Amino acid sequence: MTGGRAAGRDRDERPGRGDRTRARILRHAMDIASLEGLEGLTIGRLAGELKVSKSGLFAHFGSKEELRLAVVSAAVELFVAQVVRPSMATAPGLPRLLALCENWLGYSERRVFPGGCFLYSVGAEYDARPGRVRDALAASKRDWMALYEQTIRDAQRLGELDPGVDPRQLAFELDALVNAANSAALLLDDEHAYDRALSAIRARLDGAAVPGAPAPPAPG
Repeated sequence: MTGGRAAGRDRDERPGRGDRTRARILRHAMDIASLEGLEGLTIGRLAGELKVSKSGLFAHFGSKEELRLAVVSAAVELFVAQVVRPSMATAPGLPRLLALCENWLGYSERRVFPGGCFLYSVGAEYDARPGRVRDALAASKRDWMALYEQTIRDAQRLGELDPGVDPRQLAFELDALVNAANSAALLLDDEHAYDRALSAIRARLDGAAVPGAPAPPAPG
């Protein structure tokens, strides 16, 4: 009876251990990919660096492509947790729009991934390479741009932004500014890149605001 209960506990605990192992593999893989790209990921490398068997890695992911897709999915989840969810706690309209930009800059500056924004670096690696990985990256980018555009429309509906502003154009400009800061900070070691980007974002939003509309709060 005791042996049966112990075996039952082992079976019950196995999924939890498996989830923790999978999460550890994905975290390490995301860090590598943010610095070296997804092409830097191999089953053999991860097995060696994490001291797990290749068969165990195949049991979790099945193939190199499935591993890469899982890494992209995990990176998107982390981006949502670091950038999107905190921004959703901010009032809709202009304050939320500024929060999306500020939280994106903070996520890059804090080096949530050692290579800056994972989706920026891996997106550049796959932007001209058709396939499932590119499709997953493109879908996450479209979702992000759609969130920008919807937030801009909300600000227009609330009377905070000029109704003549093209949401798609403004979203493009804001996204370009945060990505430029990420690139300058990494490639040029520009410690002021994030401040410059935030100043440019606030100036752009001030210029698009309806006269007399309350200004969004100062950066936290």
